[in-house]
Amino acid sequence: MNRQVVRIVAGAFLILAACAWIYHPALRGVWLWDDDRDVPLNAVLRDPAGWWKIWIAPDGVDYFPLKSSVQWIAWQLWHDDVTGYHALNIVLHATSALLAWRLLTKLGVRLAWFGGLLFAVHPLGVESVAWMAELKNTLSLPLLLLAVCAWIDFDAGRRRADYLRALVWFVAALLSKPTVVMLPCVLLLHSWWRRGRVSRGDVLASAPFFAASLALGLLTIHFQYGRAIGGAVVPIGGPLSRLAGAGLALAFYFSKFLLPAGLMPAYPRWAIDPPDASQFVPWVVIVLAFGWFWQKRATWGRHALLGGGFIVLNLVPVLGLVRMAYLWVAPVADHFAYISLVGAAGLAAASFAELHRRFTPMLRPWAVGAALGLVALLGWQSHAYAAVFRGPLALWTYGVDRNPNSPLAHNNLGNALLATGAVDAAIAHYAEAVRLDPGYVDAYDNLAGGLVRAGQPREAVLHYEAALRLQPADAIAHTGLGSALADLGSTAAAIAQHEQALALRPDYAEAHNNLGIALMLAGRSAEARVQFEEALRLAPDLAAARINLAHTRQ
Repeated sequence: MNRQVVRIVAGAFLILAACAWIYHPALRGVWLWDDDRDVPLNAVLRDPAGWWKIWIAPDGVDYFPLKSSVQWIAWQLWHDDVTGYHALNIVLHATSALLAWRLLTKLGVRLAWFGGLLFAVHPLGVESVAWMAELKNTLSLPLLLLAVCAWIDFDAGRRRADYLRALVWFVAALLSKPTVVMLPCVLLLHSWWRRGRVSRGDVLASAPFFAASLALGLLTIHFQYGRAIGGAVVPIGGPLSRLAGAGLALAFYFSKFLLPAGLMPAYPRWAIDPPDASQFVPWVVIVLAFGWFWQKRATWGRHALLGGGFIVLNLVPVLGLVRMAYLWVAPVADHFAYISLVGAAGLAAASFAELHRRFTPMLRPWAVGAALGLVALLGWQSHAYAAVFRGPLALWTYGVDRNPNSPLAHNNLGNALLATGAVDAAIAHYAEAVRLDPGYVDAYDNLAGGLVRAGQPREAVLHYEAALRLQPADAIAHTGLGSALADLGSTAAAIAQHEQALALRPDYAEAHNNLGIALMLAGRSAEARVQFEEALRLAPDLAAARINLAHTRQ
């Protein structure tokens, strides 16, 4: 092999080894937060016809059919073995790092490999890789990078095959996660970067990309407003509040690219409704910075505009300008910056390459040593942060420590504690979640459930009723209230609550089981048997229903 091939093989090996070392602490991690909804509780993955239902009749809160199809295939291969899902995310992340290297090479960046390595080890990527539910991120990014690489080939040679490859890869990325919708704008930015102008031909060539973005973008908004958000209140305020929040979010992400300290699973919310004048300062800084780049566009400013534009454009969908369900949790999230992290790594690599070129021969080895030291430091931080994602108790203890005012972190820590049998500690965290956010329906449900387990059904009834005042169609609260009423001896009222839960969610296995218990208490064993059988049909692993069914046959 010649020297160039050896360098490529060695560089690829180092990137792959770095990814493996950083993320192996999370490799055996268990389900976190919404992971269970994605895989172990996702009935469509067990359905032989699920592969087409994902595309034609989705029943989730989002439309990510390609991501869901990959999960369907994964479930056929290793079922609920978490190692397989973690390994899939790690492999996809490493693939994106290699493709980032390839993309930067096509753009003429010296030390492009260094950019790929920076992307691989940066702590801002940990949430997307160590959290199994973020497969949508790790799957969409390599597809997006393949699309950009194919477009660059098309732009250079105008070959139809390259154009079709770019369009197919982009549609595949959209079907994995629609937040990649800004790619058409990035493609036009690349045209300007390459030729100093955007021609009519460039606009026409990008038109199918814009059409695909528009179609999937509108579909995503439909799912977000109709299913993910529903009747929930997402606090993003009016136009000025959204504008201020978007500037603060951009400042947050740029700061984390440069100094990835203080990362956490749920960041504090901002008080921006109404905003004050100081909250628009980030926009002033951003406009001045891009104005400076524009003034220097004849030299290095051109490249800064490409890299900075890539970062900002890919953050636009997640800046809070439109309502998203996640914005109830926090205004920013590490996984929102995953795509833009490629641009930040590329800018860093290009900047270092230029500085390295200007250094004297005596200083260059020191510069290389400092760069490798930085990579080692980032990798060590990422390795430590990945270990936090090994399980819900570790993750949400860390989350509450870092952000004690997060209702979500308290609620999820309560769930983790309840699973270990620490009922009183769980109740305390559920109560804190409700105190922090009196409109948090899930926390009321969980607090009431914890009180039932603690032998306090009368107190539980009060919290289930509070949940139902906030959300009358809450099936969990209805069946939970039914169980609490049954404990208090109000069997007829309990049956009515369970039946109301099933009217809202006919496929709710636990409600069928709870209704069966109430019917047993009412002496209606034959009807109870039907409910237990239905619960087992819907959830074959529901042990309580199996035990209860056995009791009806004695």
